[in-house]
Amino acid sequence: MRKKLIVTLVGVLVLSYGAFFAVLLTDTSPALGLDLQGGISVTQRPKDGTSYNSASLDLAVEKIRERVDSLGVAEPEILRQGDTIVVNLPGVKNQRQAEELVQVTGQVYLRPVVSSCQFLDTNASTTTVAGGSTTSSPATSTTAAGGPSRPAGEATTTTVAGDAGSTTSTVPGESTTTTEVALDENGFPLQQSDPNATQYLPVKGSDPAQYCPVGPAQATGEVFDDDATAQIDSGEWAVSVSLRGGDAGQNIWDALATKCYYKETECPTGEIAIELDGTLQSVATVQAPTFDQGMVQISGTFSESEVRNLARVLNSGSLPVQLQLESVQNVSPTLGKDSLRAAWISGLVGVGLVLLFMVLYYRILGLIVIAGITVSGAILWSVISILSRTQGLALSLSGIAGMIVSVGVTVDSYVVFFERLKDEVRSGKTLRNSAQRGFTGAWRTIVIADLVSLLGALVLWYLTVGAVRGFAFFLGLSTACDMVVAYFFTRPTVLLLARTKWMERRKVMGIEVANVGGVA
Repeated sequence: MRKKLIVTLVGVLVLSYGAFFAVLLTDTSPALGLDLQGGISVTQRPKDGTSYNSASLDLAVEKIRERVDSLGVAEPEILRQGDTIVVNLPGVKNQRQAEELVQVTGQVYLRPVVSSCQFLDTNASTTTVAGGSTTSSPATSTTAAGGPSRPAGEATTTTVAGDAGSTTSTVPGESTTTTEVALDENGFPLQQSDPNATQYLPVKGSDPAQYCPVGPAQATGEVFDDDATAQIDSGEWAVSVSLRGGDAGQNIWDALATKCYYKETECPTGEIAIELDGTLQSVATVQAPTFDQGMVQISGTFSESEVRNLARVLNSGSLPVQLQLESVQNVSPTLGKDSLRAAWISGLVGVGLVLLFMVLYYRILGLIVIAGITVSGAILWSVISILSRTQGLALSLSGIAGMIVSVGVTVDSYVVFFERLKDEVRSGKTLRNSAQRGFTGAWRTIVIADLVSLLGALVLWYLTVGAVRGFAFFLGLSTACDMVVAYFFTRPTVLLLARTKWMERRKVMGIEVANVGGVA
């Protein structure tokens, strides 16, 4: 038993302090949020007089989030407040860069694929895209452009069926052609989406990166009604959407479908690509020249999430949102630094007073509280630093508040344990037996109390956004750390000390153990 306690104690000390010194030596530290390091806050809203729907705004928020995340901005805050979208970008200093980062078109384009889709090797500033010929599938086969749920390079198909026939998309096979493409610093083609030009655009979710050369847009998503739905058809997930009547939709779609079906000059591959904000959401080979019943169905080897996302894209494209900038504000870190300094001072003063009280009241055991706080601090610093580097987690003022509040939870755990220990000693048991029995009884209380705190933090995190969510996350993280320290540090430390004659001869928690006779 003694050996096991020693191994547990040494193990938690090595892991906590070892991780702490490791992050210090590798210069890894928590990334700071907008309120602490400054940045830019951008507010956008739909242009006056334009029609849009809720799906369009939701999709705009998602596209902004994808773009910001791809550039590694630490914990951006992207909020939809009614019809307004607010984007807070910590660490971004260039106002023009921030404006370009958050602007999305929200417009869905229907563009003909002019030659074979190709895979892209992003190992150089100028690289080669290579691909092979695209093979049309029979009307009865179904495939979808490669997605995250399928292995890279796996052949897939997508069927788009109307009353007169269907369309099918395929993924290219072995490479037979090459084209030089200039890349930006992130490994993507320098050219931005231009619906009036022929260009390579990426296929959503493809891995390795797959690009399709598409011609000028022949139509927009406004040819569809906003009634796209995901459903199961013949055992496969499918999207069904209606075409608007006449020149608003039916005639435009049929004109493009006819060009692709007969592989005319504008659409030599017979494929139509659905593009949103520079990304191809779907690529399909047309197998019918007209859709007289005004209904288009897209089916294939989609996953449920893929087909629902495509339905949302089509609904958004029917009423695209056009966003305009309302304001772009530079947020200075000066106020955040002053607030951070005040938070640290108040936090240290508060923690210091609590620890002083614990030492005065619990005597020797109060020193264990101080040691436990340092172990908790080392673990928290290490975890937050690692999450900042790997997951983009940012430490904000609300997060610091959550950790300071959690100190109360941690101290409560010590109080529960020590009070149970005092009760056991007063009942006449030896310190050694009192420590074991005291922790066994206190552990149940500690777990229940911490679980209540974790549940509250989880509810806050799930139901809120912004600063409150950051508070909830760090409160939950600190509470979970308290449970680890209580079991793997406090328990073995007290149990080992209780076995020493040195502790038996001294006042413990204000009780003269030697004067409390009896054997448990």
